[in-house]
Amino acid sequence: MALSRPYQPLLLRILHGSVGLFLMAAILTAYWTYDTYDGRWGKIPLPTFPDIEGIHGTFGLWTLLIFPAFIIYAFHRGQKRLIQPNTLRKLTQVGKPIWWYNLNRVTNTLALLALTFAVFSGKMMDENWLPDGELNHAWYYAHLISWVVMVGAIALHLLMNAKVGGAPLLLSMLTWEFREKDSPTLWSGQLSRWWSSVQQGAWRKWFQPMTTMIALEIAILVSLVAAWIIPLLK
Repeated sequence: MALSRPYQPLLLRILHGSVGLFLMAAILTAYWTYDTYDGRWGKIPLPTFPDIEGIHGTFGLWTLLIFPAFIIYAFHRGQKRLIQPNTLRKLTQVGKPIWWYNLNRVTNTLALLALTFAVFSGKMMDENWLPDGELNHAWYYAHLISWVVMVGAIALHLLMNAKVGGAPLLLSMLTWEFREKDSPTLWSGQLSRWWSSVQQGAWRKWFQPMTTMIALEIAILVSLVAAWIIPLLK
């Protein structure tokens, strides 16, 4: 593989691709669900499909299942792609390359927050609300807003990555080629070493020092756990 080509770690491509695939399916079925059961703010003549809400929920569920692993990867091995301590200062250099790179980091981070909002608000809904015509629940409105925000965040994410790296960067997420150090055959050994370090107490240093980004990661992961627990308590 030519070294001049952008290279994305294989695990990033798998997690990013899986989340992206289920997310796009969830977005499309979300609109179809809105079109079938609501349509108060405009609609297009899609076929009425009563089971579409269940299909949308399935795609949303798969997104939620994979998303925590992607968050952990993004905030650790992919942390350089997210907001940095000096990002706000560098955003004052409008129009310069460093400005675009840091704006890209901002949009990457916002996309993660938008998806967190979307999956959490979706889990707070009751699957019977829309079929029963109950369209005025606060969590339903929150979920509608979350998907509008999510579409905007994805658009910005794609635009900023295209601006920073162009088509080669976008296409680098779609290739299955990988370098020797990224071989899946090495993952079991790496996982075993990681688990051994956890058993020896390495987890005590995970949150030291407590930075803003670590706090944000914890907040996202806690909200994803809460998305599972809260509905069980209703």
